[in-house]
Amino acid sequence: MNPFVLAARNLQRNGRRTLVTLLALVIGTAAILLLGGYARDITYGLQTIYVQRSGHLQLFRSGYPDFGMGNPSAYGIADSNAIIDLVQQDAELGPMLTVATDMLHFGGIAASPGQTTSITVVGHGVVAQDQQRMLAWNGHDVPTPSAQHDLGDFGTETAVIGIGVARMLQMCDALGLLECPRPPASADGDASPTMPGDLAVLATHEATQPGVADATPQLDVLTASIGGAPNIARLAVVQAVRQGLKDFDNTYVAMHLAQAQKLIFGPEDPKVTTIVMQLAQTEQITAARERLQWLLSGPLHDADLEIRDVFELHPTYGQTISMVRALFAFVASLLVVIVLFTVSNTMSIAIMERTEEIGTLRAMGVQRKGIRWLFIAEGMLLAATGWLAGVVLAFVVAWGLERLGIPWSPPGMAIEIPVTARFWNAPLLIVLTGLGMALVSILSAWLPARRAAHMNIVDALRHV
Repeated sequence: MNPFVLAARNLQRNGRRTLVTLLALVIGTAAILLLGGYARDITYGLQTIYVQRSGHLQLFRSGYPDFGMGNPSAYGIADSNAIIDLVQQDAELGPMLTVATDMLHFGGIAASPGQTTSITVVGHGVVAQDQQRMLAWNGHDVPTPSAQHDLGDFGTETAVIGIGVARMLQMCDALGLLECPRPPASADGDASPTMPGDLAVLATHEATQPGVADATPQLDVLTASIGGAPNIARLAVVQAVRQGLKDFDNTYVAMHLAQAQKLIFGPEDPKVTTIVMQLAQTEQITAARERLQWLLSGPLHDADLEIRDVFELHPTYGQTISMVRALFAFVASLLVVIVLFTVSNTMSIAIMERTEEIGTLRAMGVQRKGIRWLFIAEGMLLAATGWLAGVVLAFVVAWGLERLGIPWSPPGMAIEIPVTARFWNAPLLIVLTGLGMALVSILSAWLPARRAAHMNIVDALRHV
């Protein structure tokens, strides 16, 4: 008779014990799948936020990643448009690109006229249309809030800031931000803001952008221009947008590239600090980087550029992902151990109860491997049934979580995202979980089955 038919009948003999064992397999499978899907969604959520703002690959002047933020004028890239045209027209690299754009990043100090508060910020000179296309990237269909802004709808002397910047500079009311805490009355102070005379003159001469309402809050951005001389720009803040990461949110000031170049380079030839490339898929980074390296050693060998990918630019991403993976491995290991002992205990008890049957089968001529195979078949049936039921249970729970949309803020993020565990987009996780459960069940059954197969026939027959 087919050993799986016998195994199914034997499992039905003690339905309660079989049910408890199945529950362990079902819960173990569902927990691993849900945890794996949850970890995967965290990974893709972080990746999406970084890629939307930093692209997949960036080109810098050599030395900029280490020293350039403090002196962007000394590490500028000249003739960036020619470089962008070259990469976009490249037969191998061009089809991978969704956006290739130039940016100018710089550090500075920002203040709101009429307030005593000033903060350090990171200015981003961007091509507004390209920035919008970058922020629309969502290669993994992650349900993150949109960070797109309306900078492209306004003139050059305007800016978009992070919610954190608006909060610290007390622009919440002027920008109509509802979820933005106000400072306590004791922190308002009575002192009038002061500014050195020469900088006050510079700020006074900066005209408000035509077409922007008079009530639009103003932002003074002070930074060092060529030669270290201070330069200031007064910009109309047209929007505050919550950035995905807290560090971005508290320092983000975006302005038109032409305005940033005027602020840093003045009447000199304008440059940029980075050329950002966003790919269709993150998996294309290796191939795109190799092709870009070939271009740097060929047509662009005189440009003195170096490449950084998104993971090198944001090391906290790798640290967070390593932590999530370690947590997943630890919890999965615990679940596997629990399942291992549960199935092994079930098989051991079954063998003790059926010692006389084992002796009878051996006396009838059944070989030792036949006895082993009988119990292994039971373990395989338990694993297959538990895995299938676990997949169904995990799908129901994951579907319910997605429909509920429970919000939470991952570590380091300034936004709330819904809790999701979409494991069904990871077929490898499902297959490996099934194989793992099968292996655990077979091992759990093989050890007691080996002991049963080596029983003395006479001792087994007279066992009471």
